Amino acid sequence: MNNIPSVDLADFLSDDPKRKQKFVNEIGSAYEEIGFVSLKNHFLSDRLVEELYREVKAFFALPVEEKLKYEIEGLGGQRGYVSFGKEHAKGKKEGDLKEFWHFGQEPAADAALPEEYPENVIVTELPDFNRIGMQTYRMLEKTGIYVLRALALYIGLEENYFDHWVSNGNSILRPIHYPPITEEPKGAVRAGAHGDINLITLLMGASTGGLQVLRKDGQWIDAIPEEDELVINVGDMLERHTNNKLRSTIHRVVNPPREQWGTPRYSIPFFMHPRSDMKLNCLEECIDEDHPKAYEDITAGEFLHQRLVEIGLIKK
Repeated sequence: MNNIPSVDLADFLSDDPKRKQKFVNEIGSAYEEIGFVSLKNHFLSDRLVEELYREVKAFFALPVEEKLKYEIEGLGGQRGYVSFGKEHAKGKKEGDLKEFWHFGQEPAADAALPEEYPENVIVTELPDFNRIGMQTYRMLEKTGIYVLRALALYIGLEENYFDHWVSNGNSILRPIHYPPITEEPKGAVRAGAHGDINLITLLMGASTGGLQVLRKDGQWIDAIPEEDELVINVGDMLERHTNNKLRSTIHRVVNPPREQWGTPRYSIPFFMHPRSDMKLNCLEECIDEDHPKAYEDITAGEFLHQRLVEIGLIKK
């Protein structure tokens, strides 16, 4: 396997039970094997993708002092701007070579959440930035719900098992800017080798390559989706909840060859998080003699806090 498997959401959405089951089997076995797929026929239109990239590039092109107005103290980077080099991979000291923005959940009035989410930060210089960002957020959230429905069936759960937990979940849309590299990086890469914290991550096509995935045999392979596909991977929460049945695969964004150092890179992942009161306890369907329970019981909120401390976004 020299690239990640490709699956077609149209199979799952069809009225043909065989096509639906084909999608369930394909995505489930891919997530057991490598933890990554590329997905075609999702809910994100080409036009919306173009509009969001236009807005994101315009934001990151603002003067530094303008952007810093949107870096809000005390939020642990949950909303608004996070400046260059603030985040690092778990276990690393060097800050990643990136700056980014966070759009967060705007929950329904009847969500009955155990905690209050921070308000989204409004960019006054770009009147369409927040509207287009949240339109994209909703289309990726919708896509993610269908992927989780397929995985619920694959595990042996009721199809809508995840719906309640993610519909008003603490998901994040993160436009990232990796600026041109101007000098020899001292041990830093655009994004150090890491696993994602959340249930699943949906990645819109990056403006240049660089994403690599670690195969079971220890080889790094390039993740190269088709232009109209999303890359979707399992995060640590889902790996834990399924008692390691579905794999949260280590991945990284490597620095480009020296001749491409002058090219910036933009990428826009959607980190699908559940509500903080979701229990991530190992599912009984994933525990047997050969696979004893591997993790202590924990909620999504407790797990998220632990990991944000480990990657440097919040203090203990």
